[in-house]
Order: sequence, then structure tokens, then C-alpha cells
Amino acid sequence: MLGFIVLLSLTFGIGGSLLMAASFDDALSRAEDSALNSHRLLLYTLAAVSSGSSEDDELVGALEQLDRQSGQSWAALRLSDGKAALFQKGSAALFDRDMLDAADGTHIVLQIRLDVTGAHLLVIAGRFEAQDGPRYLESVYDISAVYTARASQTDIYQKVFAAVVVLGAGISWLMSYWLTRPLTRLSGVSQSIASGDLSCRADDEGKDEVAKLAQDFNYMADRLEANIMELTDAMHRQEAFMGGFAHELKTPMTSIIGYADLLRSHELSETERREAANYVFSEGRRLELLSLKLLDLIVLKKKDITLVETDLRHIVGEVARLIRPVVSKLGISVKYHCEEGLCMLEPDLVKSLLINLVDNARKAFENGGRIYIESTLLLDGCRIRVADNGKGIPEDELSKITAAFYRIDKSRSRAQGGAGLGLALCSEIVKAHNGSLAFESAVGKGTIVTVTLKGGAVL
Repeated sequence: MLGFIVLLSLTFGIGGSLLMAASFDDALSRAEDSALNSHRLLLYTLAAVSSGSSEDDELVGALEQLDRQSGQSWAALRLSDGKAALFQKGSAALFDRDMLDAADGTHIVLQIRLDVTGAHLLVIAGRFEAQDGPRYLESVYDISAVYTARASQTDIYQKVFAAVVVLGAGISWLMSYWLTRPLTRLSGVSQSIASGDLSCRADDEGKDEVAKLAQDFNYMADRLEANIMELTDAMHRQEAFMGGFAHELKTPMTSIIGYADLLRSHELSETERREAANYVFSEGRRLELLSLKLLDLIVLKKKDITLVETDLRHIVGEVARLIRPVVSKLGISVKYHCEEGLCMLEPDLVKSLLINLVDNARKAFENGGRIYIESTLLLDGCRIRVADNGKGIPEDELSKITAAFYRIDKSRSRAQGGAGLGLALCSEIVKAHNGSLAFESAVGKGTIVTVTLKGGAVL
């Protein structure tokens, strides 16, 4: 705004001053030309009179007659022979004797003088030759009107200049305010975000540069909010993970310490000793299983896997053979059906995936049931379904079951040897194959787990 005012002041000031100076010079030049023409007319007339007569009286008479006919175009007039005045009109103080020395037959002398009354006077001196010698004509013209017009123009110009500067200042302030207001609001939004209000956004309506900046700022804020939310969720998940891990360690460690202390400090019968040793052994196995699954989960997140051509039927059949002796004791049957063909997989991880899914399905039964495994080939990988007719999963639990250490029935899962890491490990294995893991379940009817692995197909 200040820069605009300075530029406007300099431009209007210099331009107006030059224009007024040019106008004044033109008016002064016209006034001087008019006075010179009038003076030359007098000189030519007197020179013509003197050429026909040698009498000064005739020159004076002719000059008086011209003075009467001129309509008072001059303020003072004097005719002299260089020593004494032959004719004079006006005060002698208006004339300058030194000007006569500079005047000759071809040179007319001009001089602008300021009168004691403040009037601006143009004094002109010229010379012509008479029969008795040179004669000098001096005339004085009042050109105060030119200077008065300049003063009037200056006064008007100063008022207009002040009005233009004030108007320009107002317009430049409005423009500056209009241009910087979005930036001020954007600054306020950035301060709000810095204070913790991540939902605050700038007004990005419009198509100018400031609107584009606001759009970019909002995009940045959206990304920042998303990243912070992800970090917050990750922190919460980490806290939940550490809490679950500590809880899972506490129960078996308490049992191990308690029964170890019983064996150490008491005399027990052979039956009691064997029972205590079995508790220590079973809880130790639980800790071993927990540590192994946790290790697999951590390693899998940091490991780049290598996919190879794999016959999925072979893996599914091997898993079914391994799990049958365990589940048959519980009255659970395992059946499977697989399409022929190869796809790109990491065999050991997929085997671990199936074992965990089948083991998880085993825990859904109370009095026997059926587990069915089906696999089909896709253009970009394969699909595996593990279905059971167990007790099912409540709908509000489906979104949580892949979280580490999460269990629907905590007491039963712990009694069955679960640590709450199986589905979390499955989820990481699926991610390593660029796939997806989906659950369909109804309470009392069973659960279907659909695994899509997109490692690639073998043509």
C-alpha cells in the first residue's frame, strides 16, 4: 500500500508539475510575443514618422495618438533621446536606464521585473534612428495575469493532488486488504492447526493464486491429519499389544512360579509331584508357543518373502493330514477340495496360514463338527476358503479378531492353548502376498474365512 502511494505521488506530482510548468511557459511566451509585437509596431510607426520629419514634436504627437488608440495595452511608455525624456507615461521608476545601452537598431531588450506592489512587469527597450540621432522607446506591460493563473493552477493542483493521494491510499488499502485477507485467514488456520485443531481448514473457493494456495494447504493439512491419526492408531495398537503381551505372560508365569515353588518347598506324593510338573510343562509350552508366534509375526513384518511355483493341493493335503489326529479326538472331521494347477506362493507361510485358520476353526466347536477347506485358482493367484459349522462369531467382533492378543472367548481360548496371535499372523501372511482376508459368520451356524492370495498365477 505504501509503495503504491509513493509511486502514485511521484507519478502524479512529477507529471502535474511538468504539465503546469509547460502551461506557464507557454502562457508567458505568448504574453512576451504579444508585448514584443506591440512594441515593434510602435517602433516601426515612429521610425516612419521620423523619416519624413526632423521634429521631435511630431514623434511625440504620433506617440500620443497611438497611446490613445491602443486601449491602454501597456502600463507605461517613454520616448527619449538617451538623455532626456521626450514623452513619458507612468512612473520613471518603472524604467531602467541600463537597458538603453544594450538596445540597438536590431536588438530589443526584454526584462521581467517585480513591482513594489507585487505585480509582474515586462519591460521592453528598443532603438530607432531619427534625423537628429537615435531615439529610444521603452514600454512596460503588466503580465501579472500569467503569474496569477499559475498560482491558481497550483492551488487547484495541490487540492487535486491531495484528493488523488487520499483516494489512491483508500483504494490501495482496500486492494491490499482484499488481497491479504485470505492470507491472514490462512495464517489463522495454520496457527489453529499448530495449536492442535487438525480439523481446521482454509477457505479454498475461487480460481486465483491464493485459492490455489489454500487448496494446496488444505491438501497438506489432510495428509498431516491422516498421518497423525495413523501414528495415533499405531501408538494405541502398540500400547494394546504390549498390554496384551504382558497379560499373556503373566498368567503362565504365575502358574509356573507357583507350582515350581510348591515342588521346591513341600514334600509331595508322587501323584501330586507329577501333577505339579505337568502344570509347569503345559504352561511352559504355552510360553514357547507364544514366543514362537510372536517371533514369526515380528520377522514377517520385516522380511521380504520370495514366491515360488507351488502346488496348493499339496499344502492343503499336508495340513489336513497333520490336523486330523488332533481334531479327530474332538469328534471333528476335516475335508478338502482343491483345483489342479500352480500359483506363486511362499509355501511355508501359506502352510502356517492354513494351520492357524484350521486351528482357529477347531476352537469353535464344543461337541464335534466339520471343517471344510476349498481352494481355487485365479488369474492373479488363488483363493482359499476355510469353513466350519461351529458356534460362529458375533458381528461386532468380526472387525477385531485379527488384532494381536484379541480373543472372543478369553477363558475358553486360554484353556485351549490360544494366545490370540493366530489371526494376526494370518493377516500379515496375507499382506505379504498382496491379498485380502475376509470373514463371514453367523452365531450358531458357523464361520467362513476367505483368503485371496495375489502372488501371481503360473500359465
